[in-house]
Amino acid sequence: MLISQIRGATGDLCVIVREGSEAYVVRDAGSVYRLTVEAARSGARLAARIHELGLGEAVDLEAVYEEGRVLLPITHPDPARMHLAGSGRLHPAASEMGEAAVAVSRQVPSSRRGKGTTPGRPTNAQPAWFYRGNGYSAIAPGAPFASPSLPGRGGGEPEIAGIYVIGDDGTPFRLGFALANGFFGHADQRAESPDLASSEPRPSSFGPEILVGDLPADIRGVLRVLRGGRALLEEPFRSGETSMLHSIADLERNHFRHDLFRQPGDLHIHLFGAAAGSFADDLRAREGDVFEIAAPDFGLPLRNPFAVSASMENMRAPRVATL
Repeated sequence: MLISQIRGATGDLCVIVREGSEAYVVRDAGSVYRLTVEAARSGARLAARIHELGLGEAVDLEAVYEEGRVLLPITHPDPARMHLAGSGRLHPAASEMGEAAVAVSRQVPSSRRGKGTTPGRPTNAQPAWFYRGNGYSAIAPGAPFASPSLPGRGGGEPEIAGIYVIGDDGTPFRLGFALANGFFGHADQRAESPDLASSEPRPSSFGPEILVGDLPADIRGVLRVLRGGRALLEEPFRSGETSMLHSIADLERNHFRHDLFRQPGDLHIHLFGAAAGSFADDLRAREGDVFEIAAPDFGLPLRNPFAVSASMENMRAPRVATL
């Protein structure tokens, strides 16, 4: 089952579910967050709660997407309690990409870059942890990623996001998984060390739909960068446990072992790294380019255009005032 949220014709929030191509409004759902909390409190499966509420009118989800009415598939009523973080260096290709990004900045020949690890091989090394921000840094599908007005600043990387709500007793409940895109500036990415734990907060998008249930073991998708409808970059990627160096269960334990991440009612969007990225091809994004991430298991592709923000042209660290 796939679940999502849209803005209705009258501006109200509608929860949409589908199995196959037919999508329907869930009656009196309120929001995906509310549905998830209700299911966690009752001990019922989400599908059972949806069946109890019943389905309403049919929705042409692709048309709604084109109209710009698709929202993030889940949000928290308090954006500060929606946490975007993740585990890095989970895919062998991700290690190669990180080295490639640094190598480009240092003009290191590709023949001297590392080769990564065999896909699916377990490792005892603790995964890198990174922080992306909170609900204020989450960008809806179809909405633009804003970047300072600098040439070549902007790229995307396909990720899988786990969606979790914390129950009243501190138990993490997993709703499902979604496609995600972690936006970055090329110059910043190249300057970083390969350790993703040092990553700074940055905008991220996820959705448009959440695949309810377990993560498929073998995910095959495509990252595209579109300019004027033409693909400048088309990069296949793989994810799922057959391509990862850690199991989902181990990554969940590593994240939720901290009491801070088990506060009742909080919403966690946990990103499981990337196995491809537009920076790996040294692509210089322009305003209007569209980053598209698609994988059949997750329904509609995730698309976000690249925009230059005039308000960020002179972005500087704020001056701190003394009280």
